[in-house]
Amino acid sequence: MNKEILCRPLTEIASLIQSRQVSCEDVTLGYIERAKRLKRLNAYITLDENGSLTAARQLDTEIADGNVRGPLHGIPIAVKDQFDVRGLPTTLGGNITRAIAERDATAVSRLRAAGAIILGKLNLSEYALGGNISHAYGVPRNPWDETRQAGQSSSGSGVATAASLAAATLGGDTAGSIRGPAAWCGIVGLRPTWGRVSRNGAFPMAWFMDTIGPMTKTVEDAAAIFEVIAGHDSKDPYTSQQPVTTFHPVDDLNGLKIGLVQESIEQGMAGTAQAEAVYKALEVLGFAGAEIGQASLPLFDRGGLIANSLADTEAAYTHRKWLREFPEKYDFATRRRLMASSLISGVTYVKLSRFRSLMRKDVMNELDRFDLLITPTQAEPAPPIATETGFTSKEAVMRQFFGLRGHRSPFNLSGVPALAVPCGFSENGLPLSMQLVAKPFSENLLFSVGQLYQNLTDWHEHRPSV
Repeated sequence: MNKEILCRPLTEIASLIQSRQVSCEDVTLGYIERAKRLKRLNAYITLDENGSLTAARQLDTEIADGNVRGPLHGIPIAVKDQFDVRGLPTTLGGNITRAIAERDATAVSRLRAAGAIILGKLNLSEYALGGNISHAYGVPRNPWDETRQAGQSSSGSGVATAASLAAATLGGDTAGSIRGPAAWCGIVGLRPTWGRVSRNGAFPMAWFMDTIGPMTKTVEDAAAIFEVIAGHDSKDPYTSQQPVTTFHPVDDLNGLKIGLVQESIEQGMAGTAQAEAVYKALEVLGFAGAEIGQASLPLFDRGGLIANSLADTEAAYTHRKWLREFPEKYDFATRRRLMASSLISGVTYVKLSRFRSLMRKDVMNELDRFDLLITPTQAEPAPPIATETGFTSKEAVMRQFFGLRGHRSPFNLSGVPALAVPCGFSENGLPLSMQLVAKPFSENLLFSVGQLYQNLTDWHEHRPSV
């Protein structure tokens, strides 16, 4: 299989498959061979060669019979090993369990029904928590610079998409774990509205923030996957009854009001490549007709602390049995984090919950003033792979919560949809990203703005030279 085909967006590969210029089997085999050749990136935990090739042959037969299930027919997709895939182990990126799943997670079953091929399970931070130093299945390596981090939690999903080891991937986002890896790996990542995509069959971290979403090369690809996996599911009582509507691109942004969150770009970022990339992206959106203004979230720099303290407390409850029985099987940083979080008092949890409510109120107030909010997705380009926990000083802790995690957290806490879109490169060739945020159930608005931006720029067309 031609490498250039494997590196194309999902929608272009789908067109080639449906016109029978390439077969599902050849595309699938091409990704399998590429994933094996680039094994050093540690993107995969489980590569399902036999299962995916069997599915590909069946889907080729369906095409020959004139039966095309939809835009994902024959598209090889890999999923974060936080989600169950029937017949494959669910490792959660840790050493405690390798249970063979008896059924698919709902998002996975919907992909299969739409004709997608499940290539395998992708690497992740231990138990989707982020921040661990040792990795049971190898440290995921950023394909733009293999000495750099690929992001927290959905790291394997970011690597596999950026390095074209699958046509697209699924990730999970609690406190930024789709958008963060998407930013550092130079791809698109969607955190949907909370409750928009079923979490049945997904291992939990924090019930009020966990989401599942696509990680893709283009916004159009993300929209195609989102339309398949979104919608009510009786197996997840928190899923919304809101109908899923088809995305239609727009030609301009006339009348759209966009607010740049000032706190997201002023605190320690003035003059940085990331800040300048966002300002230039706003110029493009303004050229397309959008009205650009200044938004403000006074609690913005507290978002990382609030979100991660709440999420870690929830995670400590989820892991309480394993922590008692298998403490030695956790990475040191993970174990310390979970044990510390288990000591957070009810009084503190209630106080954090009230701050969460205040953050949501601020976000929704600004989304009443603006149709869309914009921030950098990450505070900085991908840093070197960590060799220590980072909690070695007060300054390091502040950087972790108010820098690396802070830009995405206000929107986790608010339950609103957010989209990471590539918007440039740093002086040393690392991807930069902007985050688009809208009101609940406004994913199509995010897609409209994101795709139009990609139509006017070429950042999403760059590929790492692996």
